[in-house]
Amino acid sequence: MVEVTGSTQDDLLNRAQQSEAQNGDVLVTDFQSAGRGRIDRTFEAPASSALLFSFYIEPKRELSEWSFLPLVVGLGASFALSAIDPGITPTLKWPNDIQIDGLKVGGIIAHATGNGVVIGVGINVAMQESELPVAQATSLALQNFGELNRNIVLASFLNEFENLLGRWEAGEDLRHLYLERCSTIGLKIEAQLPGGVNKRGVAAGISPHGELILDDGSRVTVGDIVHLR
Repeated sequence: MVEVTGSTQDDLLNRAQQSEAQNGDVLVTDFQSAGRGRIDRTFEAPASSALLFSFYIEPKRELSEWSFLPLVVGLGASFALSAIDPGITPTLKWPNDIQIDGLKVGGIIAHATGNGVVIGVGINVAMQESELPVAQATSLALQNFGELNRNIVLASFLNEFENLLGRWEAGEDLRHLYLERCSTIGLKIEAQLPGGVNKRGVAAGISPHGELILDDGSRVTVGDIVHLR
């Protein structure tokens, strides 16, 4: 636990690259001055208003399968929040958004390095409306969530993720669990791909490697997804 850092993701990634990280290491902070989101976006939250942490694991599956891990993390976060407050059922917008009532309450970022992967998670806990980063965001407080103690939320996540990771590492296909919580499947979407290319279609499924499968059979591996009405 550190009170202030630039980015838990950068800190733990540096440790991993220097072979100083151990499998299962978790780094939590009260405030990040240079928090990172996907595609090198910045992410800032007022001190103590969000649960911000990164962890390092060395998955017991082939490297080519690690791309499914962010989905396992999202599933763990959704299960953890529901376990604390059964009245809330967070959904998952592919590939890395945690949502409540269609609003983003958290996000996930992952970087493979050497023998492992560093995964960062941010969950808006006590943010008020004026503190939200974007209009489509929310926080646990704004959703009247039953527990705002970040330590309790973290502990619940680690327990849920440990269980799911063990099942995934043992070879279990967790896609059926992810599909039950995924808000993207069945919707017409626009995938905003690297290089400025946009692709539209209906989200039909998830591949074993975590790719989004569209109704024409094509697969999206990376990009921003817009749910179209």
